[in-house]
Order: sequence, then structure tokens, then C-alpha cells
Amino acid sequence: MKVILKETIESLGIIGSEVNVADGYARNYLLPQKKAILATPQNRKVMEQMKVRVQAQIAKERAIAEELAARLNEISVTLSAKVADEGKLYGSVTVQDIVRALLEQNVEVERRQLLLPEPIKALGTYKVPVRVYKGVEPEITVEVVPAA
Repeated sequence: MKVILKETIESLGIIGSEVNVADGYARNYLLPQKKAILATPQNRKVMEQMKVRVQAQIAKERAIAEELAARLNEISVTLSAKVADEGKLYGSVTVQDIVRALLEQNVEVERRQLLLPEPIKALGTYKVPVRVYKGVEPEITVEVVPAA
């Protein structure tokens, strides 16, 4: 089913774009939540008229995202963990641990925004990308140190 997005949805696209989604997803989620409208010729005309406002919204979202990205590039997080032999951790440092440490620094990011491919299982310094907006992915520095 083709729908036109009324707001930016990370997994689908930006506001105003026409996307093809599963019928059930559109009927049960996007349309009732007013996150999208059906892609009919009449709705396309309405969205064309709203395009100026949409472009302004996209520019605003991107500016906010780039401002946050500049802040995130400067952030460094230090996490302490119990260490076994040869610098290996007993557990691992997960996305939730990093989010919690960022909250302590008054930086709010969602778990799914952190692009950590797998949990950190050794001491060291790591660069973790954060998806703030489409095409805006700053990196935060995560340093894992042994617990005292």
C-alpha cells in the first residue's frame, strides 16, 4: 500500500515522502496514528501544497540534529567494569550501559540510536556511532576501564 508520510519515521523515510508499506502496517498503525495518509491523487495535491511547510520542518529537524551531533562529538563516556585475566570483562558493556552513562551527563539518546554492533567485551577506547538523523551520525568515545 502506498502512503505519504506526515512525519519523519526513522525506518521508513522523511516527512512528505511517498513510501510503499505492508497493508496491515498502514491500516493498523500509520493511518490510525495519523502518521501517514493514503497516496491518492487528491492527497498528493494536498501534500504538494504543504511541501513548503514540509521543507521548513525538514530543515528545522536537521538543524536540531546537527546541533546535537556537535555536542555528541565532544562527549566521552568512561565506564568501569570487573576484569578477568588478559583485559577481558566478566560481563560486557551494552547499549543500555552507555545510555545510562550519557544520562548522567544530561545527554538524552534512545537505545536504538546507538549503533553498537555487539557488546564491548574488552578494556579499551571505542568509537560508537549515534544515528541522530538520516545522514547525521556523530561518534561518541566510550572508554572501558577496570573497576577499582
